[in-house]
Parts: sequence; C-alpha cells; structure tokens
Amino acid sequence: MNFFSSTTIMMTTVAFVVSGTPVKIKARTTDADAIIGKTSQLYEKGGGMDITFAANIYSGKNGTTFESFEGTIIMKKNKFILTTPDMKTWFNGTTQWTYRSGEVYMTTPSGSDLRFLNPMILLQDYKKDFNASYMGESTSAGAKMAYDIALTPKKKDDIEKIEVQIEKNTSLPVKLVVTMRNNMRSTITIKDVRDSNPSDEIFTFPKAEYPDVEIFDL
Repeated sequence: MNFFSSTTIMMTTVAFVVSGTPVKIKARTTDADAIIGKTSQLYEKGGGMDITFAANIYSGKNGTTFESFEGTIIMKKNKFILTTPDMKTWFNGTTQWTYRSGEVYMTTPSGSDLRFLNPMILLQDYKKDFNASYMGESTSAGAKMAYDIALTPKKKDDIEKIEVQIEKNTSLPVKLVVTMRNNMRSTITIKDVRDSNPSDEIFTFPKAEYPDVEIFDL
C-alpha cells in the first residue's frame, strides 16, 4: 500500500471511530441510521478530544498483517493532529501537512477527500455515498454491549465495506473495520478518549520547529 492510500484508510477509520462523546441512549433501537445519527449529534455538541488508538492493517485474502501500530489524534471540530510512529499530520480545516521521512507534503483536501478527513461531515453526509444496515449486537473490548453497523457504498468504490461498533450505553464508536476492494483491511480500536480544549493554532504545521524540512506543495 502506498503512502497516500494508507493515509486515506487511517483517516477514514479514525474519523468514524472518534466522532462521538459519551452519552446515555434512552431507548433501544435497531435502526442503523438512528444509531449513527446520535453519534453525529454528539460530535456537533462536543469540544476537543485527545484519542489513543491501536491500528492493524492487513493485506491479501489470507489476512496477512501488513502493519500494526499505536497512535494518537487531537481533534477539535474539523481540525486534527494525527501522530503515528512513522508520520505526523496536521489539518487546520483548510490545509493538510504530512511529515514523513524528513519531508512534508502539503495538500488542500476538498470534496470526497474532505468528507473522509472531517468526522462531522462524513457522519452527516454518509447517506450520500453509503447504505447503513444493522448487523446485530456484540461485546466491545471494554466488555460493554455494542451495536454493529455496516456501511456499504451505493456505487462501486475502493471501499468495499465499513463496519462500525458503537457502545450502546455511551453512543461512542469504539472499533471500526474498513475492507478495501484490493483485499486491504484495516482495524482501528479506540483505547482512550479524553476531553480537551486545544487552541486552533496547534493544527497548523509548525514550520519553525522544522526549519530544515522541505515542503512539497501537492
């Protein structure tokens, strides 16, 4: 998997998983759209979040592990800083900078790319591109009962299916599996979520801290 497709999978999965804050669900429901709708509403009302996650990316039909790592993400509305062992990404709501191997790649996401980067837009607008279906219930890694939701593209897409696990008593997404048509599959598990109130300035690439790094404007 190349750098950009790997980044797309990571941001798709993190976007879905971290877009809620704990809240009690008053009534049991098996309506997939209603379950995701609660999560979307929570994100709109919430502030910043610091998230720790574990990621596993698999390749091939036999599910060989391609990459495993842990990372963190700081989020505030449509802004984020994503840190993994081999890269760091800043997005200030308009421009994205990705630092890797001593170089920085700068892009201006728009359209479908922006929906994958912005959890609120993605969750609010998923009906445009995906059909949601209720798969049943399961137990989360934290031993909590959870809803299992499947999202399938309405049109042929690089993504074959997205499976979301949402804890019933909090409405918090805790696990997500993205299956690609090229047999790549990624699993993101949220290990910790904490409220925060980061300043807007930290989401812009701090050029002064990387004075010798070359920036490639893509």
